[in-house]
Amino acid sequence: MSVTAQSVWDNCLSFIKDNIQPQAYKTWFEPIKPVKLTNKALSIQVPSKFFYEWLEEHYVKLLKVALVKELGNTARLVYIIKMENTYGNKKPFTEKIPSANRSNVKAQEVDVPIKNKSPELKNPFIIPGIRNVKIESQLNPNYNFDNFLEGDSNRLARSAGMAVANKPGGTSFNPLLIFGGVGLGKTHIAHAIGVEIKDKYPEKTVLYISAEKFTQQYIESVKKNTRNDFIHFYQLIDVLIIDDVQFFSGKSGTQDVFFHIFNHLHQNGKQVILTSDKAPVDMQDIEQRLLSRFKWGLSAELQTPDFETRVSILKNKLYRDGVEMPNDIVEYVAKNIKTNVRELEGAIISLIAQSSFNKKEVTIELAKQVVEKFVKNTKREVSIDYIQKVVSDYFQMDVTTLQSKTRKRHIVQARQLAMFFAKKFTKASLASIGSQIGKRDHATVLHACKTVDNLSSTDKQFRKYVEDLTKKLSL
Repeated sequence: MSVTAQSVWDNCLSFIKDNIQPQAYKTWFEPIKPVKLTNKALSIQVPSKFFYEWLEEHYVKLLKVALVKELGNTARLVYIIKMENTYGNKKPFTEKIPSANRSNVKAQEVDVPIKNKSPELKNPFIIPGIRNVKIESQLNPNYNFDNFLEGDSNRLARSAGMAVANKPGGTSFNPLLIFGGVGLGKTHIAHAIGVEIKDKYPEKTVLYISAEKFTQQYIESVKKNTRNDFIHFYQLIDVLIIDDVQFFSGKSGTQDVFFHIFNHLHQNGKQVILTSDKAPVDMQDIEQRLLSRFKWGLSAELQTPDFETRVSILKNKLYRDGVEMPNDIVEYVAKNIKTNVRELEGAIISLIAQSSFNKKEVTIELAKQVVEKFVKNTKREVSIDYIQKVVSDYFQMDVTTLQSKTRKRHIVQARQLAMFFAKKFTKASLASIGSQIGKRDHATVLHACKTVDNLSSTDKQFRKYVEDLTKKLSL
């Protein structure tokens, strides 16, 4: 059987696929095309210069092992960069570069088209076919500082936000990372900063985007080979606000591109504002170099509001809606709903609705009924930390023992149950679950889930463990 560039590359891919995560393989190896094989030099085509640099930085050792395995110790790798031309000229940009570890091969001539006109900005927010280079801020004007009430629980975050809004990029709060639990006002304060900046500095380009949408745009840019346009677009922003940055967890490609965008913005005195459901020190599966940058500025926590702040929030909400309500009822709601602002406002809206639809007077009795139903129907978010605590308590051990390397049967079973419930009750990836429960890998978590399923159907005592813990975690 004759050895071709395709057959050599196919064998290399089989080896590579077994040694990296499926998403990384899909993003960084599927787009590569083998071009030719000459004297043990395999030429591969990659879609951009950044793509080549990324492979050399992150996967050069893996590529070398795979290639030597196929072609022997004298094997060489040559990259052919063939990227989509975004300058209107139909001639493609092509460049041949030897792998960084093979310095004996000279880079061949670079053929670059003449750029007769300025590149057109590719705005990922613009619908294809509609010409519009104006960057809309994506801000919600209803979220502003006027209706974000200050209390002990949010004073630092609010004050820092105001400072940034007054002097974006000119304070030591860059980046400003606001973190806290669900419904405490992270998104509100992020928008409020943006709205205030737009008001004070209308010439500045402000952009709010969720981390999820940023990731989707990045994936789309890789598919369409417009990654450089994607980066250039975000490098033009004066104030970049990214909501729920913990969503980048485990997404190495997105983290890498954001790292480069962040560096450019920071070095050029632009402001970066981030929100997250946890502090940088507690973020899982985020690269260390990115976490270190999150810590450059200020991390401000939003905590659960105290009773006085909750009363003020409710009174402010009623005032804005033009509704009057007795103080004792407002205080009753504030006393019984402590978790977050979103639930607090939701309960008061339900109370107003019940009163107006059923033409009932707002009484303590009605407030009790609404609050009881509201609290009962509000699904509590179960975290991996909480699951480990419940499982540890149930088996009368501490969390450190649960996470330990010991192979004692009862501890192993407790650990497997924690992994099983983490997969069942959270949206975390298997890798993230394993990382948080004793630094295990995703294969261990998968094995744990299968073991729990098997033992539940064959072992009566073990089935009782599962039933008891399900009840405790579903309360």
